[in-house]
Amino acid sequence: MHRLIHDWNTTNPTPIPSRVALNDETLRDGLQSPSVTTPSIEQKIEILQLIDVLGIESVALGLPGAGPLVARDVELLAREIVSAKLSVRPNCPARTTRADIEPIAEISQRVGLPIECCTFIGSSPIRRYTEDWSLDRLLAYTEEAIGFAVGEGLPVMFVTEDTTRADPETLRALYATAIRAGASRVCVADTVGHATPDGTRAVVRFVCDVAAECGDGVEVDWHGHRDRDMAVCNSLFALEAGATRVHAAALGIGERVGNTPMDLLLVNLVLLGWIDRDLGRLSDYCRAVALACDVEIPPNYPVMGADAYRTATGVHAAAVIKALHKADPDLADAVYSGVPARLVGREQTIDVGPMSGRSNVVFWFERHGVPVTDEAVDRVFAGAKSASRVLSDSEIEALIAAEPDRRG
Repeated sequence: MHRLIHDWNTTNPTPIPSRVALNDETLRDGLQSPSVTTPSIEQKIEILQLIDVLGIESVALGLPGAGPLVARDVELLAREIVSAKLSVRPNCPARTTRADIEPIAEISQRVGLPIECCTFIGSSPIRRYTEDWSLDRLLAYTEEAIGFAVGEGLPVMFVTEDTTRADPETLRALYATAIRAGASRVCVADTVGHATPDGTRAVVRFVCDVAAECGDGVEVDWHGHRDRDMAVCNSLFALEAGATRVHAAALGIGERVGNTPMDLLLVNLVLLGWIDRDLGRLSDYCRAVALACDVEIPPNYPVMGADAYRTATGVHAAAVIKALHKADPDLADAVYSGVPARLVGREQTIDVGPMSGRSNVVFWFERHGVPVTDEAVDRVFAGAKSASRVLSDSEIEALIAAEPDRRG
């Protein structure tokens, strides 16, 4: 935080959680979006390497039970972790059936790498009614599947789908059964993005209490979605409430409106001081996923959008320009930005458009090595004021090169 900023965020801060870990869902849950293109295995490996570079602790490689193509890619990604000596730890989701768990165990054995098996099952009354599931049936599936996975030597996380709309009695029964069967971690899933921050805190605290009652050292995960656009906030509340790992996907891709955006979660965790991480490659990670999945990053997308550190407005630009002229990059990054551009390997950009002042034009000249003359500045300034949008560099260059009007 810049020395000239009074930070109200620190007036009554949340205590830093004892442990903060991240699980990247880009290559699994992220690919459930109906609008994305499935990356090639080469692209998946590049994304996996960038996940590791960013220090993200674990990654979902895919659901091998979905078919041979997914299983092939999961094995190749697992082999990349071994051969490249990556630090990221792999996991794979599985329905609570042997058919989904067996390929995970086989890949783990062939590659010689522990792969966490994330068994999931529906939990909310609305889901159970729709599917005609009884609680006894769910408990039997849970006990059998987790017992089988543990018997195959797999570490197990038990995931209840739609946790944030499930009743306490059902959750207690499901989690207790899973922990007794050998699950070392449980996951609270806000599958349809229903939770508010208060709801997140309440359900995570409840599950943490159940986990503590049922087993020593059982940890709790949070898996959020963006339907009410509270995903990042909910993830922070989950960590404050006792979760030790939260799930997210690059650019928030995923089913419907997507998952918690990993990039924005990382930025907020660093700014809060909850993790210490070099985010210099965060842009590379987001660009790689956008390219591989054919996803457009909206210009106004926070931190990573084209407009995140770009202004053409006269008053705003003037403040940034003055800060840059003081040769104080921290000041320039803070005077009109809540997130420092340099934190994520970017920089402040000043454009010229209909909302600009003369200082925008002069600054453009200085940055591009163009001699500053009143006549040339006037031409560009007049052109900008008559335009309907920001001028491109080539349009500015054409205005500079234009013959002055000597009439009159």
